[in-house]
Amino acid sequence: MNVRRLIPAAAVTGAAAIGLTALSACSASDTGGTADGGKLNVVASFYPMQYLAEEIGGSHVSVTTLTKPGVEPHDLELSPRQIGGLSDAGLILYLKGVQPAVDDAVGQAGVKNTVDATELTTLEEHGTEVDSHDHGHEEGEEHEDHEDGKAGLDPHVWLDPVRYAEVAEGVGKALEKADPGHAADYRRNTTTLVGRLGALDTAYENGLKNTTTRTIVTTHAAFGYLAERYGLTQEGIAGLDPEAEPSPARISEIHSVIGENKATTVFFETLASDRTARTLAKDLGLKTDVLDPLEGITDASEGDDYIEVMTSNLAALQKALGAK
Repeated sequence: MNVRRLIPAAAVTGAAAIGLTALSACSASDTGGTADGGKLNVVASFYPMQYLAEEIGGSHVSVTTLTKPGVEPHDLELSPRQIGGLSDAGLILYLKGVQPAVDDAVGQAGVKNTVDATELTTLEEHGTEVDSHDHGHEEGEEHEDHEDGKAGLDPHVWLDPVRYAEVAEGVGKALEKADPGHAADYRRNTTTLVGRLGALDTAYENGLKNTTTRTIVTTHAAFGYLAERYGLTQEGIAGLDPEAEPSPARISEIHSVIGENKATTVFFETLASDRTARTLAKDLGLKTDVLDPLEGITDASEGDDYIEVMTSNLAALQKALGAK
């Protein structure tokens, strides 16, 4: 994560106190975590959590996302009103480690039904070898996003359909607990979504089974789980921070990797700068293309939802890797 842009913990705590005080008149004790029409009020941190809430919750939930379309999630800063509004939620869905501002605010909200998606699947380390070489911190510098036992773990689990399905099942159970009157519908919707994610997994497995190269070069090392699932090797120009500047040593290393592994394409994404990818591709005579980490859906996205964009990602990977 980009430590330069993170909100100091003390500032977030102060904002949380202001927001919670200012909005105490409409707290969860008054609303019971329900929105207009009696729907369960669900707050999602960013798009991958929003998608699960909407697909599984269906007509029984009112979903609010803290990250507006087009905002890079890692950059998110919450207003006191957003922080205070968390106390009205019947359920909060977030993914710890992606948005430090959200992590701190959720801790202040005191909402009974709070789900951290990292607790619903298994996290691993990806991209940290780039971060450790290119983005070492000065001795004594605080690491606000690495304060617990998950330090260095890759949070991008939603880019692996199998892990995302595990998260979906956990979200379904959380919705059942928060709103038991509609438990049967939540179970049915969860089963449907898990089935769709299973079909997506099969499409990736078959579509990437035979390729000319197995190496994907990306600006943002967000695709470690996807690469691991389908037998690919991710080479991130930068680490887990989508806008970090790579060192000259890393650029030189990437040049060698591309040559040795016959990579044809440098992938960039829609919510971060494409400058590094295009410069590297021009230097090496390679193509560029979009590989969307699905941190948000905008008009520039190659699809209207998670399944559609992941399907577009598969087509881009097949083209770049020379799928047969």
